[in-house]
Amino acid sequence: MTSAQHPHCPLCQARDETVLWHDTKTRVVLVDDANFPGFCRVIWNAHVAEMTDLPPADRDALMQRVFAVEAAQRRTLAPAKINLASLGNQVPHLHWHVIPRYRDDACFPDAVWAAPRRAGTARPVRVEALADAVRAALTAG
Repeated sequence: MTSAQHPHCPLCQARDETVLWHDTKTRVVLVDDANFPGFCRVIWNAHVAEMTDLPPADRDALMQRVFAVEAAQRRTLAPAKINLASLGNQVPHLHWHVIPRYRDDACFPDAVWAAPRRAGTARPVRVEALADAVRAALTAG
């Protein structure tokens, strides 16, 4: 595994992110998407494309971060469901989408990438509360 950054990768060259938590291996960012409030990405800092590019201990550590973000979202946002996705088709840099879903969001029960069924209900996200919950979930031992 290499820790090199790719000069054209938007996840390596991150700009204008709302970082909720970070360490040397990963960062958790809030995605600016009004249709899916509380949507987060857990991003592996080194430029790798697949989970199997990581040693088993790093895979486990990454998934523990994904699960901690899910738990923080459930605790602070009370969604109907959480969607987890790792695609990377457009940006082949290892990251997980952790997306709170609500029965009245624009696409529910379809995937967030589906055509909207309705206008979604606006939900403000208290960013500091979510960041506090993410930090608490990631530092709980």
